[in-house]
Amino acid sequence: MQDLEGKVAFITGGGSGVGLGQAKVFAREGMKVAIADIRKDHLDEAMAYFKEVKADVHPIQMDITDRKQMAEAADEVEKVFGKPVQLLCNTAGVSIFGPMQNATYEDWEWILNVNLWGVINGLQTFVPRMLKYGQGGHIVNTSSMSGFQPLPGTGIYVASKFAVRGLTEVLRMDLEPYGIGVSVLCPCAVNTNIHEAVLTRPKHLANTGYYGADEEMFKNLKRVIEVGLDPVTLAEHVLKAVKNNELYVIPYPEARDILIELHNNVLKAIPPKESDPDWVKRVEAMSQSAVRKMK
Repeated sequence: MQDLEGKVAFITGGGSGVGLGQAKVFAREGMKVAIADIRKDHLDEAMAYFKEVKADVHPIQMDITDRKQMAEAADEVEKVFGKPVQLLCNTAGVSIFGPMQNATYEDWEWILNVNLWGVINGLQTFVPRMLKYGQGGHIVNTSSMSGFQPLPGTGIYVASKFAVRGLTEVLRMDLEPYGIGVSVLCPCAVNTNIHEAVLTRPKHLANTGYYGADEEMFKNLKRVIEVGLDPVTLAEHVLKAVKNNELYVIPYPEARDILIELHNNVLKAIPPKESDPDWVKRVEAMSQSAVRKMK
């Protein structure tokens, strides 16, 4: 998508943080932008900025885990802007950390509902509309470096982000014939307010093995992420990926050594070809089987 002028974007989590950064950058490109967020205070603050810069931005307060609300949001965007969404940014996410053995079912359900099912709901709602519109488009799903790198205490978050990265890589292959590009954003630290994510946790999922709205915990988490990229700077890399149809958006030089080590560890686990004289026959048999299934 080289020419973004006048096209419609829908950004979840668009009221603050990474999503707001994306909204600012894409609005600056002349797009009509809908920002969806569960927090009205964030939407109000964001809209004060967009009104000042006279950007064509429309706010929608909604819960991305609610399929009905997602469909209603898609209808609203088309009514307000007069055409379907061509740029979908599934950006909203939440986090909570601690040993997996301390997790409750509710911890799992909350994180996966937002980080994974929120993405799925966006795709299930908007992809059919993109295909029907037939004018191509682009999708940006937000994973994380946690979609590559497991660390102690991040198990539930890692599970959600590994899933988003994997489904995005397949989605790119599936949608390529339709002129719809797909990117996966994998940030390291970003200076946002994601440390306050527990404030939006549903009451029926309040039972936790970790922490709640703890101000001291918020301060500790903020110290970790405030050294990260500014959300607008990160969004400028997303803009480049959309225009060039790049799969991975990882604008962090410090991630290079991490990924090299991770992938080298995987390669070390694979025996050399010469250790298995039958590997060629096995690969050929699998390829032939796959071809037969496709016919």
